Amino acid sequence: MGTVRKLIVEVVDARNLLPKDGHGTSSPYVVIDFYGQRRKTHTVLRDLNPVWNETLSFNVGTPSDIFGDVLELDVYHDKNHGPTRRNNSLGRIKLSSTQFVKKGEEALIYYALEKKYLLSMIQGEIGLKIYYVDEEVPPQLPPEQKEPPPPPPPQEAETKPPAEPEKAEEQPKAEADASQPECDKAKEETTDNGNAEQKAEPEIEKPPEKENEEPPEENGSVDQVDPGVPETPLQPPLNVDHVMAASVSRSNSEIRFSGMHAPHPIRRVASTASFTSEASSSDSILIERSTFDLVEKMHYLFVHVVKARYLPTNGNPLVKIAVSGNNVMSRPARKTTLFEWNQTFAFSRDAPDSSPILEVSVWDPAFPDGRSLLGGVCFDVTEIPVRDPPDSPLAPQWYRLEGGGAQHGDLMLATWLGTQADESFADAWKSDTHGHVNSRAKVYQSPKLWYLRATVLEAQDIMPLTSSKEVSFQVKAQLGFQVLKSKASVARNGTASWNEDLLFVAAEPVTGDLAISLEIRQPKAPVTMGILMVPLASIERRVDDRNVASRWFTFEDPNEEKSSYKGRVHLRLCFDGGYHVMDEAAHVCSDFRPTARQLWKPAVGTVELGIIGCKNLIPMKTVNGKSSTDGYCVAKYVLTIGVFDSWGVFEVDSPKESTRPDFRIGKVRVRISTLQTGRVYRNTYPLLVLTHAGLKKMGELEIAIRFIRTSQRLDFLHVYSQPMLPLMHHIKPLGVVQQEVLRNTAVKMVAMHLSRSEPPLRKEVVYYMLDADSHNFSMRKVRANWYRIINVVAGVIDIVRWIDDTRGWKNPTATILVHALLVMLVWFPDLIIPTFLFYVFVIGAWNYRFRSRDPLPHFDPKISLTEVVDKEELDEEFDGVPSSGSPEMVRARYDKLRTLGARVQTVLGDFATQGERVQALVTWRDPRATGMFVLLCLVVALVLYLVPSKMVAMAAGFYYLRHPIFRDRSPSPALNFFRRLPSLSDRIM
Repeated sequence: MGTVRKLIVEVVDARNLLPKDGHGTSSPYVVIDFYGQRRKTHTVLRDLNPVWNETLSFNVGTPSDIFGDVLELDVYHDKNHGPTRRNNSLGRIKLSSTQFVKKGEEALIYYALEKKYLLSMIQGEIGLKIYYVDEEVPPQLPPEQKEPPPPPPPQEAETKPPAEPEKAEEQPKAEADASQPECDKAKEETTDNGNAEQKAEPEIEKPPEKENEEPPEENGSVDQVDPGVPETPLQPPLNVDHVMAASVSRSNSEIRFSGMHAPHPIRRVASTASFTSEASSSDSILIERSTFDLVEKMHYLFVHVVKARYLPTNGNPLVKIAVSGNNVMSRPARKTTLFEWNQTFAFSRDAPDSSPILEVSVWDPAFPDGRSLLGGVCFDVTEIPVRDPPDSPLAPQWYRLEGGGAQHGDLMLATWLGTQADESFADAWKSDTHGHVNSRAKVYQSPKLWYLRATVLEAQDIMPLTSSKEVSFQVKAQLGFQVLKSKASVARNGTASWNEDLLFVAAEPVTGDLAISLEIRQPKAPVTMGILMVPLASIERRVDDRNVASRWFTFEDPNEEKSSYKGRVHLRLCFDGGYHVMDEAAHVCSDFRPTARQLWKPAVGTVELGIIGCKNLIPMKTVNGKSSTDGYCVAKYVLTIGVFDSWGVFEVDSPKESTRPDFRIGKVRVRISTLQTGRVYRNTYPLLVLTHAGLKKMGELEIAIRFIRTSQRLDFLHVYSQPMLPLMHHIKPLGVVQQEVLRNTAVKMVAMHLSRSEPPLRKEVVYYMLDADSHNFSMRKVRANWYRIINVVAGVIDIVRWIDDTRGWKNPTATILVHALLVMLVWFPDLIIPTFLFYVFVIGAWNYRFRSRDPLPHFDPKISLTEVVDKEELDEEFDGVPSSGSPEMVRARYDKLRTLGARVQTVLGDFATQGERVQALVTWRDPRATGMFVLLCLVVALVLYLVPSKMVAMAAGFYYLRHPIFRDRSPSPALNFFRRLPSLSDRIM
């Protein structure tokens, strides 16, 4: 039974529409167009805030160049209700299908209406819920089968006995053609080039599917098989289907296969733009350059074994593939009406001993004397076709098995030569990794995380009304390992109020319950009075800051089996999809999209990453007396590429060794905004790791990166003016401490989710990639950040020094030019801002000559102070919480931290003193000083009223720039007056 996808649009309501009927109101209705399908809602009479609550359904087809995948919604005023003569437009919206989600993830979203015409007056917004559903299609009875036409008479050449030896290879094919039954000929079509397309033989009609499509299964190989004995398909009649036949030659006990009738190869002209490393390969003339050009191509021979039929066995046969010294056994066949494997193998062709013969044979392990040969087929590798994406996949073909017990057996398979760019490469069994599951490349999807907001409003009937005591209550909420408690509230007359938000992190699929309990605060420990469970599936989802309807929930006694009333609580629960759930530090965050897919903005480009390889790696472990490193890379949005040493490769040989954590080898971090459009960056980066012994170079990683812009140039530049975080972070921001707690929770949930993958992504790998420990205390980072501040302030310090040198007449020419500039700016103040901006432009243009021409920026040991840090600070940095050091060491670190704290305390006191002196100017703490300052302000105000401001500014500037011979060496009177003002530092005990 198949399924059909439909798009469901729930038109809920609209708000603040524009009146269009001439009487101050409108009678709106909605028209939606999707894939050429048009649906209309009913008309709401004379209402500017109409409510429809109507559901419209659309069929989802394949992408069309005519209609596109855009949903168009128009709101009109109905001309039948009012004096208007036409359906006036009240607004429209256009939505891309990439914003739609599946059922269960939908949320009510209000879209602002846009103008349909340039001069239209439009206002208001419309609320919609849009999602996909898959509806089952009932089965249909097959049409009546007509009697097939009689077969054509056999040719004379096919009926003659094989008298000559050179015609022996063509005999099986000729006999198969002559004896093919009529029903099979009606089901099978053979093209001119020998490709046979097998069509399905269902008893019930199914939705259209691709021909020869099989259910996907994981690829792998097994050495031992548990021979089950399911029912065996009936043996074929003497007349069998026409198949591609291969000849067999026997020599004593050895069986060899030749590929005289294998598919003809597809020769291609060699590309002059091929990589230089491919010039020496004999297969390089067959491989074209594709979009997979950031890395060097690796050539593989692919064998896709699909299924077999007419095998004389009741067991689960195996397929053996032999090529270039590799002998691989497939997993046991899955019994249906046929014997199915649907498994792909990839054999490296870069080895110098690559064999030109490919042998594929079928064996039955159920026989007591071992694996009995049922037949096989072989190919000449030099004649196997070449496939290079975006070429279409090669269709598998039926081949006759010969040389074994299956005289009429057929095997469906496909063989081709390709590269690691082939879509079958990721899940294929590979000869260079021997099919180990932990050696398989995989794309890991992080879980979709939501913020669950539980607003605790109030509780009622939580204590007897006759009680005169005031008792403190608090609400505890638990979701998984997350436990949050509200503040304590004193209950009066059995009612307590909190009005407090509790925020959790939830991952999809959203299952389970939110446990909420009511506790009484007591000196020893809180006592639980009532508990309730809220199913997460019943909680509403929102994508904006609209208020969700609150509900009352009843507490039950946790100590009694029967439900008993213990009061009720007023809660407002919702999943906030407008936030981005932070799972990494803000300074290295690679994704700022909100949780709700409906709010995602279109991508402005794509980033292509090619991981070439590692060089000069240091041995990370010793196995069987030999030093080795089993390295693998983990890339996260290209911003971070980590290299690790795997222990998972010993899962089969030594289960204990496989449980060890994967060691860090190094990390490379690249910022996307530093990449130029269309340019390929291929560089080698050092892998640096900070250990207890100091900075250590573990090797080098060579990568290639390219950024391709997919949007218009103005849209791409407009991204720089957009906020990084979603709108909800600015409308209802989260606190810094709360955001950090939620981030640590999200990291744990992501690590748990990825550790359940196959192969698993270990916890220590996820923590390292997400920089989970980036906020741990480190004296080295404190000094590094202090030097960063000094570097930023250095520019301001240089400007102050230049001004001091100018007013000191160290360069008289420059001082005279500054006097002239002062006169010009004072008499023409409109030139101040343009002159400043032009000066900034000149500085930026001048610095362009000195821009960094190094490769993409990487970790800088000099800025990180990793080369000058001492061992004691490294021990403190790597020490966990609580500390594992000796008491003497902890005491020494504490004394050192107290010394640093004393310096910070002094700096904070100085800042506070200067601010309090400014306040003391008008607060009359020192009456004489405040009186003098107030009188001086009055005199200056009178002078500025009488004297033009330009003259005052000119005089002040010339006075400030006067020659040193007209100055006093002592500080200025104004500075002396400010330093004598009182502060509150003398009142601190």
